[in-house]
Amino acid sequence: MAGTKICGLSTPETVQAALDGGAAFLGFNVFPPSPRFIAPEAAARLAPPIRGKATIVAVTVDPDDDLIDRLMATLKPDLIQLHGKETPSRAREIAARAGAGVIKVLPVAEAPDIDAARAFESVVEHLMFDTKPPPDAAMPGGHGKAFDWTLLSGRRFARPYLLAGGLDPWNVGEALRQSGAPFADVSSGVERGPGIKDPGLISAFLEAVRRA
Repeated sequence: MAGTKICGLSTPETVQAALDGGAAFLGFNVFPPSPRFIAPEAAARLAPPIRGKATIVAVTVDPDDDLIDRLMATLKPDLIQLHGKETPSRAREIAARAGAGVIKVLPVAEAPDIDAARAFESVVEHLMFDTKPPPDAAMPGGHGKAFDWTLLSGRRFARPYLLAGGLDPWNVGEALRQSGAPFADVSSGVERGPGIKDPGLISAFLEAVRRA
């Protein structure tokens, strides 16, 4: 059975829905331009019920050392998600500075994009494959668009990976079947408006993954 990451959480109710539904990862987006942004200090106040039950993830975009230090002093995430243009060497630096694992997000539009994962396999805990944003996009993710899931079919990696991009309670089962992904990541697909998570949709997504 695949596991699930619920990303962009910002309220106690949605955190509880993710925990009740058995999410493996709970993500807090600390990238200020995002509609899902939450300050590290606010995320830290939501984190206590999660510890020991699920993995806490801080979602960042090209974070500087000051942000890494702030995260580790407040939220203390288990994993730091890198959603920008970070290189393998920078990913290694961040993991060492934080004393935490790293998820590296790789944008995908076509098969060669997936090959970029090889350079990160020795330095990260997890890979994530997300839909490549349009060239003029202000955000690296959260666009609610899917890529061709069959591009991942039969692919094997040295680290477990998460499938992201346009997933929702109605398509995640097919996405997992076509891709063979061990984990599914969702953010906008369980929202009733930009950045507004819906506990009912979170529960439905987690149930759909369980049934897949």
